[in-house]
Amino acid sequence: MVLDAKDVVETNDLATHQSVDQQVKPDGYFNAASNMDPERRKAVEKSMLRKLDARCSLFVLIYIMNYLDRNNIAAARLKGLQEDLNLTDTQYATCLSILYVGYILMQVPSNMVVNKIQRPSWYIGCAIALWGTISTLSGVVNNFGGMVAVRFCLGFVEAAFLPGALLIQSKWYTRRELTMRNAILFSGNLISNAFSALVAAGVLSNMQGVLGHAAWRWLFWIEGAFTIFLGIIAVFILPDLPTNSRGFSKEELLVAQLRMMEDVGEADTDSEDQGPFDGLLMCLKDPKVYIMMFTFTAYVVGLSFNAFFPTLTKTLGYSYVPTLLFSAPPWAFAVIVSLFVSWHADRTQEKFFHIAGPICIGLIGFIISMSTLNTAGRYVALFLQASSYAGFIVFYSWISSSFPRPPAKRAVAIALINAFSQLGNIAGSYCLETNG
Repeated sequence: MVLDAKDVVETNDLATHQSVDQQVKPDGYFNAASNMDPERRKAVEKSMLRKLDARCSLFVLIYIMNYLDRNNIAAARLKGLQEDLNLTDTQYATCLSILYVGYILMQVPSNMVVNKIQRPSWYIGCAIALWGTISTLSGVVNNFGGMVAVRFCLGFVEAAFLPGALLIQSKWYTRRELTMRNAILFSGNLISNAFSALVAAGVLSNMQGVLGHAAWRWLFWIEGAFTIFLGIIAVFILPDLPTNSRGFSKEELLVAQLRMMEDVGEADTDSEDQGPFDGLLMCLKDPKVYIMMFTFTAYVVGLSFNAFFPTLTKTLGYSYVPTLLFSAPPWAFAVIVSLFVSWHADRTQEKFFHIAGPICIGLIGFIISMSTLNTAGRYVALFLQASSYAGFIVFYSWISSSFPRPPAKRAVAIALINAFSQLGNIAGSYCLETNG
């Protein structure tokens, strides 16, 4: 079946209720690509990428709220959460770590669902609204058991977002584009570490005793309410698949599929005879998955300091408001470093040294922290430690490009490696506290 560009557009006009990949076979796609006028193809691709980047930019805001809702417990601790709930240090560490138990359990099943459904925007949007609701419940608990239950459920629902977002982006962006786009996505993580400190400083300073409630409770309620709103609008803005996403012309959807086919040499679709667990079985048989699982977990242990960042900043000797404000600049610096490293990794198509370099910078920061009590020196060390996240972002793109096809395997690989790596956060929740 050989189609020129005109034929492809006409075919799409007939495909009112079916996706493009159901209408045109791979050889038809390649012939359409070769016959489409280059200038027209370039214009359509530019328009498609502009729309896609605009829609995917919402992932940044979602990721900001994802980490705000997950890590606001660290800021709340500075304003009496631990004392009000009568938590020991070990119980507080358990409240931190239990989130990752739910997070680990749900990631692989959730991403298998995302890979199979036609409207992942609905699934992820509903998950966002649900975890926002759960986050608000953190502000009504009165004991250790209640906080543990809420944190476990929060992690269970939050598991849908990050692997799902990475999978969706891997279905739209080529390997030469993916690292930078993932860096933009992960800038939400880094911005949230800075932004959360600023929000927390404002709420904790001004909401104490309002309507008879502690300021740390208001922190959970305010941030959770905004997350619920964000989940509602995400349903209408986030992209779905290159075959059916709203807001794109049929020609743009065709070019989106052509790009992904040309990037790897085959269509980004699962075969019709694949069962629901075939992607999982393929991952379990691939040794690369295990190598990346253990390597990434070791990396995450070194990054688990982010949950204690306000506590680490407090060692500079300031009260809680300056402590929260001083927590912001290191993460803003980390955003700049991460974007540059990711841009360079995309340009050179090299991953290893773009991961190892930031790790070494972070190690220097840890060494400085352990070697001096000088305030300026310790603050510089926080900048270096935060910058180690740059390699973390490149690692995620390395995962996606290492398992390009079939999508079922890529979906499970992203979720499985990310889920297993959260064991590093569980370990870090205890070792950083007990040693520091």
